[in-house]
Amino acid sequence: MRTIKTSSGINISYQDSGELAAPVIILIMGLGAQLTVWPDELYYGLVNNGFRVIRFDNRDTGLSSQLGQLGNPNLFKIWLSKRLPVASHIPYTLDDMANDVLELMAALKIKKAHLVGASMGGMIAQLIAAQNKKKVLSLTSIMSSSTKPKLSAASLKLFIQLAKHRPRRENRDSAIHYNIKLNQLIGSPAYPQDEQTLRKQATLGVDRAHNPQGFYRQLAAIAASDCRQHLMPKIKAPTLVIHGSSDPVMPVAAGKQTAHQIRKAKLKIVNGMGHDFPPALMAKMTKWISKHVKKAEQKRALKKNKR
Repeated sequence: MRTIKTSSGINISYQDSGELAAPVIILIMGLGAQLTVWPDELYYGLVNNGFRVIRFDNRDTGLSSQLGQLGNPNLFKIWLSKRLPVASHIPYTLDDMANDVLELMAALKIKKAHLVGASMGGMIAQLIAAQNKKKVLSLTSIMSSSTKPKLSAASLKLFIQLAKHRPRRENRDSAIHYNIKLNQLIGSPAYPQDEQTLRKQATLGVDRAHNPQGFYRQLAAIAASDCRQHLMPKIKAPTLVIHGSSDPVMPVAAGKQTAHQIRKAKLKIVNGMGHDFPPALMAKMTKWISKHVKKAEQKRALKKNKR
């Protein structure tokens, strides 16, 4: 694992695999999730398909800087401040996290890249694609949204269920147990993973790094950021939107809306997929992303030849 330091003093831990001269794919992970949540089958599958692939820990996650000095945000106050003139403490925004990606690219001397973002990572990738068009060759938005998450009956039920399993004490065993329950609740109904597999994944994650307060600061970043609907038409990069039909966190309507708002975006709805990366789908997802990126590369080559 390697590390770069941003201009704001934040350490970003990353993994960089594949030929240096190959087209670059940057994987941007979601809320509170470490780079290891990107399945190895997908990560190395893309590398084996001829790409240079980078995955990294967002700030406040994994081995990147943990920003406890920024304090614990009051999510209710942040929500209220977007509707009423109420002051609230916001540790950082999604734009700050998008800037981390740009600084990572600059440090690695990457001028242009294909961005693949999952959940919150999709939101970050959308921001970069809309505001830094020349740096983005293609966009893949997975189980994400162009708006703020809305409270629905399904999401409220999910939050209540998660609250029941929230650790009363912060220790290794309770963190592992909570992670297992979380993934069971948000997982894919058509592709369930057995508890032994989920326990192994949870244990590896907790033992690598455990920063529960970082989750809330990232959640505050989502809550404090504006909707991106007005930015979606500005995205010119070829876009692929992948969304599960059974996603309990981001309803499938969010994926459809995102694809509708981005010109010529392609939408792939995966039946029975939830808000996770089912092992049974990783070979297909690797194929979908590889095909999308290769088409974008061909388009780029044609433009160069015309010039």
